[in-house]
Amino acid sequence: MVKIGSHVSMSGDDMYLGSVKEALSYDANAFMVYTGAPQNTLRKRISDLRIEDAVNLMKEHNLSFDNVIVHAPYIINLANPDPEKREFAISFLTEEVKRTAAMHAKQIVLHPGSAVGGDRVLAVEWIAEGVKKVISNTRGLDVKIALETMAGKGNEIGKTFEELKAIIDLVDEKDRVSVCFDTCHTHDAGYEVKTNFDGVIKHFDEVVGKSYISVFHVNDSKNPIGAAKDRHENFGFGFLGFDSLLHVIYHQDFKDIPKILETPYVEGNPPYKEEIVMIKEKAFDPDLVLKLKSKS
Repeated sequence: MVKIGSHVSMSGDDMYLGSVKEALSYDANAFMVYTGAPQNTLRKRISDLRIEDAVNLMKEHNLSFDNVIVHAPYIINLANPDPEKREFAISFLTEEVKRTAAMHAKQIVLHPGSAVGGDRVLAVEWIAEGVKKVISNTRGLDVKIALETMAGKGNEIGKTFEELKAIIDLVDEKDRVSVCFDTCHTHDAGYEVKTNFDGVIKHFDEVVGKSYISVFHVNDSKNPIGAAKDRHENFGFGFLGFDSLLHVIYHQDFKDIPKILETPYVEGNPPYKEEIVMIKEKAFDPDLVLKLKSKS
């Protein structure tokens, strides 16, 4: 069975319980959450997340903890040239990993960081140093830090597979680090995901090792290949297209890896239930966007 879900919210009184309810409403068997707003570091106490209620509901519906993904906030930059800001990023990511473990999730996705000063080699070293410190601070917790493939916007680190390998090579406890493969990002970074995904994976395997891939973000792109803009499109409606994305989802090498949709809302309507139907039925609905708009 394909492991497919989407980003879901975690807010209000229900918190984590609400996340599970939302995922179930989409007929998903996987999902991804931010523990708070991705643009800031404001977080509720772990005791306020309604974790026990969420776990009980997951067990009731046979949702596996292996298919729950946490995403770290965008503002964490382990490559910041300011030592105090790097230390803050390490401290906050440490707490996020602890939250992830408390929620019974097995991995947290991280945008590796940005080479603010332009020195990408030094940025890689700082990111690896930060990851190592977070791992040391959370020793004994069964949580992987999944470095995300990036589109290359600005000075983002992780645009190339070689940069991800360079980070991983500097981390001693390699069982605590993995990769989140984002289809939109890799396409926007210049990889031929649409026309030669097998070739891209062959290259990834030669550089990093495909066994490091622990989750996919399956997003279409609003941009042509190599645009380095990171603008997601609804499933099948962008430059990647339905068939190429379906090939990623059902690829035999990754059948046990969760696939997460981060496709944009259509005028306030979450598209995930309809997109999951298309994926499960392997049938593209060219009128999906119009149908979603009609609900507004």
